[in-house]
Amino acid sequence: MSIVTLPGWYYKQFDADYTLDVPGEGYGGWKKAELKLNTEKTAFVVMHAWDCGTYEQYPGWYKAVEYIPRANKIAREVFPILLGSIRKAGCKLYHIAGSESYCKEYAGYKYANVCLQEYTGGKESFRLPNVKSDDVLKELNRFKFENVFYGEHNKEDIQKGQANTGFMKQAEPLANEAVVVNGDQLHAVCLKEGINHLIYTGFAINWCLQYSPGSMNDMASRGIMCSAVRQAVTAVENKESARYEGHKEYGLWVTALKNGFVYDLDDILKILDK
Repeated sequence: MSIVTLPGWYYKQFDADYTLDVPGEGYGGWKKAELKLNTEKTAFVVMHAWDCGTYEQYPGWYKAVEYIPRANKIAREVFPILLGSIRKAGCKLYHIAGSESYCKEYAGYKYANVCLQEYTGGKESFRLPNVKSDDVLKELNRFKFENVFYGEHNKEDIQKGQANTGFMKQAEPLANEAVVVNGDQLHAVCLKEGINHLIYTGFAINWCLQYSPGSMNDMASRGIMCSAVRQAVTAVENKESARYEGHKEYGLWVTALKNGFVYDLDDILKILDK
């Protein structure tokens, strides 16, 4: 397998029709096309597949992060099939951990650091110091913590859960799979292995997959195309969007418009299983 044809979703963000009451309703919207994919230049990514325990163990975590049950369902029903097919086909599979605390002993993480040192000469990436806080900023941050996310009463459960977290068992990295926690490491691995297209799975499409270190936006800024698998992601939803998973649809739209394409699980399995 090298260059294959894979159906992919894109979003036609033109032309606005000014004869309509709402010109944006003239956009072409979602379209599907047969697109080339170079499997030797493509890697699949599992991002932040955390084992968050059970509701009974950490009810406060589940109350603040309502997508955990959907993530667990994807881990049970999608990851075994998808990751198994990726490995069987001999495609690259990378893992982005939330922190070094639970991945530093993996062979794939040590490999990623070797790759990074190879390209940086052992030097750490330059970073400006954080801006200084003051009493007003501290007060505003405290207000957000107490009233926006995630609430004082949930703090203990979340801290306990995060202290015990690790990879979901369905997304456990194998010894030959790179494990990273930031964009510099992932960038180095992509350079080392000649990867220019990353196809993301994991949690969540409108949050970590967009904004965290090693996210689609992070890697797109480094020249890498970043796509996603529709059935292998979920999103952070709010009260108004949760019933219909509206923010997942937003996250997929952003992915298709800004970074890459959206692929369906069945289409990917077909090309992997050939």
